[in-house]
Amino acid sequence: MNLNAPAFSSFRHDGLELAYFDDGEPSGSPVLLIHGFASSATVNWVHPGWLKTLGDAGYRVIGIDNRGHGASDKPRDPQAYHPGQMAEDAAALLDHLGLPDAHVMGYSMGARISAFLALAYPHRLKSLVLGGLGIGMCTGVGDWDPIAEALLAPSLDDVTHERGRMFRAFAEQTKSDRLALAACISTSRDLLTPEQMARIDVPALVGVGTRDDIAGSPQELAALMPQAQAVDIPGRDHMLAVGDRVFKKAVLEFYEALS
Repeated sequence: MNLNAPAFSSFRHDGLELAYFDDGEPSGSPVLLIHGFASSATVNWVHPGWLKTLGDAGYRVIGIDNRGHGASDKPRDPQAYHPGQMAEDAAALLDHLGLPDAHVMGYSMGARISAFLALAYPHRLKSLVLGGLGIGMCTGVGDWDPIAEALLAPSLDDVTHERGRMFRAFAEQTKSDRLALAACISTSRDLLTPEQMARIDVPALVGVGTRDDIAGSPQELAALMPQAQAVDIPGRDHMLAVGDRVFKKAVLEFYEALS
């Protein structure tokens, strides 16, 4: 088991070749990880230490590269990127692996996809961890048109919008397909209503950095769900909260309490 560079495999769903890793403790309880926008399973979960943390704790760790990201196919049609479609990809991966259910954890866009997965397939989730997205799940996360414009700009030097520069630089760092990401950002932000969130009746944890200006309140989102709790990730913004030790400790304790 190489925790630094897990081997990736692929499967087909919805006409797309989708990449994933299946690592950690083979006999452990499975955790399906769904990454955020402009990231990948490696960038979101391996580099910040989640694969090692969960693997060392005895879990089987599965990470998908969402369509448009990582080593998965990258359609450039915005209609390919609604979160419900990406949730279907995640469910298809569980089918491909022969898993009836799993703990599901998503970060940012991955949290939104995870919530759609929980709504469509409640019986497939042992639990739900939503990182980097609070009440913005229902109320929106601000104006993201400048991010699409930043991704399509001739170069980073042409981008003046602060959040746009952040995501353009991140996309370049991860060597992403910027046209696919621009398509993704236009349709991947479908909102869920408070009534829909209230139907997600599995044990849930919502974690957001206290300096995150994108996610919205984790407490407000957790309050909508029958079995949810919130955790503040102190002093962390949207980009840095994902690998924070407070977040990891909270998730491990959350899982331990379920077993």
